[in-house]
Amino acid sequence: MFNRKELFRRVAIVGVGFMGASLGLAVKKKGLAREVIGVGRHEAALKQAKDLGAIDEWTLDFTKGIIGADLIILATPVNTILDFIEILGKQHRRNCIITDLGSTKSTIVERAEKVLHHSVLFVGSHPLVGSEKKGPAHANAQLYEGGVCVMTPTDKTNRLAREKIRQFWVQLGSNVKLMKPQEHDEVLAYISHLPHLLAFALMKAMPDNFLEYAPQGLKDTTRVAASDPDMWRDIALTNHKPILKALDDTVKILAAMRKAIVGRDAEVLTDILKTAKDKRRRLD
Repeated sequence: MFNRKELFRRVAIVGVGFMGASLGLAVKKKGLAREVIGVGRHEAALKQAKDLGAIDEWTLDFTKGIIGADLIILATPVNTILDFIEILGKQHRRNCIITDLGSTKSTIVERAEKVLHHSVLFVGSHPLVGSEKKGPAHANAQLYEGGVCVMTPTDKTNRLAREKIRQFWVQLGSNVKLMKPQEHDEVLAYISHLPHLLAFALMKAMPDNFLEYAPQGLKDTTRVAASDPDMWRDIALTNHKPILKALDDTVKILAAMRKAIVGRDAEVLTDILKTAKDKRRRLD
């Protein structure tokens, strides 16, 4: 019997780590597809995803895994997404919709619009959820509920495909926002990419012999430094201009704080700290 919620017949999730496996669980929980296929490079992770119920079947063969799929979701690190788009560019899968979970969008969208056949319908997506944890063992069917998902359609994006992907994220419980790819990258450079890089930098600067005294505050501040270094390398290098601007702005603030401390300028230092505190309150 046809499920009224069902948006797709066969969904292929390429990459069944934490994000991909969580998505598979959510799709199956919501009944948005008849069948979910997991595609990946590590047999153990794929088997684990199936055991958890995140996927129905799995394969290590990308070409085999996407046969018959009317939705392909690229849930891998950014550079691997770009590699898969190149492979898909050599194939004509008429009316197949492709979306991704990539943390940078300009490079991915530009590549997709350049190499994919016009019959392949690409819609860029980035759900602003996640964790420093890796692998399907930590998958969570509620991960996408209540979170923001940014979609980055362009003038070239098929209107019906855009609407179907919007409905997909809405039915998963996400609050969908539309942005241009470049706008997305500028915003994410500040709200996500910069905080991750600062957490990595703080832990890199930390003397090893101080770690045993680390309070909960340091652990909370640097939690995201436990994230995958390869993934964040790819993000930094594919969104380098906005990230460099964010880093430069931060360096200016740190320089001002340093100058105030050297000069014992309590007024300037207090003003910087108070401005930051007031802005932080707006997140609550």
